[in-house]
Amino acid sequence: MIPDDNIRLAAFDWLQEQTIAHGDSLPRTLLENGFIYRGHRITLIGPQGIWKPRIMQLPISITTIPGGQYEDGATADGGWQYKYRGRDPFHTANVGLREVMKQKKPLIYFFRIIPGFYVPQWPVYIIQDNMADLSFTMIIEDKIKRIEGVEVDSEEPLDGRKYKTVHTIIRLHQRSFREKVMLAYKNQCSLCRLRHRELLDAAHIIADKDDEGEPIIQNGLSLCKIHHAAFDKHFLGITPDFIVKVRQDILDETDGPMLKHGIQSLNDQRLLLPSSRRDWPDKDRLAQRFDVFRKRA
Repeated sequence: MIPDDNIRLAAFDWLQEQTIAHGDSLPRTLLENGFIYRGHRITLIGPQGIWKPRIMQLPISITTIPGGQYEDGATADGGWQYKYRGRDPFHTANVGLREVMKQKKPLIYFFRIIPGFYVPQWPVYIIQDNMADLSFTMIIEDKIKRIEGVEVDSEEPLDGRKYKTVHTIIRLHQRSFREKVMLAYKNQCSLCRLRHRELLDAAHIIADKDDEGEPIIQNGLSLCKIHHAAFDKHFLGITPDFIVKVRQDILDETDGPMLKHGIQSLNDQRLLLPSSRRDWPDKDRLAQRFDVFRKRA
C-alpha cells in the first residue's frame, strides 16, 4: 500500500506545476482528473467538500464554495472554521478529517472563485474540532517543515497563524471579485478593449473600504493597468450614462502618443458594457464617483 504522506507530497508537487502552467486559478475538470501516481489516479476534488481519493486512507482536500450549502467563515477568536459534512459528527467524512487533525497531516484547501475555477492553498492543517457548532478550525501554513509526518510549524504563535489564514481567505474573496468582473467584460479593458488578462485589473467604482464598496460586478470595471491608474488618479471619469470624460488639463496637455491615443482620445467615448444588463455598472455608484472626479477636475 502506498503511504498517504507520499501521495500528499506528490499532490503538492503536481499542484505547484499546474499553477506555474495555468496560473493560480485551476479548472475543476483538471482537479477532478488529477494525476497518475505509481499507476493510480489521484483525484484532488470531488462531489463532496471533504475529499478522499479511493486509494488513500484519509482525506486529501477540503473545498469552500462561497454562498453554498455550508457557511464556512471566521471564528470569534480570529481563526477560520470549516463546516462538517452534514450534521452527524460521526459521518465517515468528518471522522476522516478528525483523524487528519489528530495525525497532523497536511491538506489542500480549494476555494471556488467562480463556477468551474478554484484557487488551491497548501499545506492546510485542521487544528481544532468544534462539535458544538459542527465545524473544524483550520490554518494555512507558509511551508512544510519535514518531508514525512509533516507537523504544524510551532515557531510562530497560533494566533499569528490564524490571523494570516483569515487574511489569506479574505484575499481569495477579493480574487473572486476580479474573476467575476473579468468574465462579465469578456477579459478586455472596458475603455481600450485590450484583451491581455495579465495587464487587466478589476477596478472598484466605490473603493472596497467604503460602505458601498461591495465586491460585486456592478461595483467593478475591467480596466487595463494604465486606465485603472488614470481612473484612480481622476485623470478621467465615467458618467452615470457610461460616457468617458477626460480632465480638461489633461486634454490641453501636449505629450507623446500614449497620452494622445491612450487617454485623450477616450474623451466622450462610451464605456464598453457587459453583454448582460444585470452586470452593467451601478449608475448610483458611477454618479457618486463622477462627482468626486468633477471636484478634482
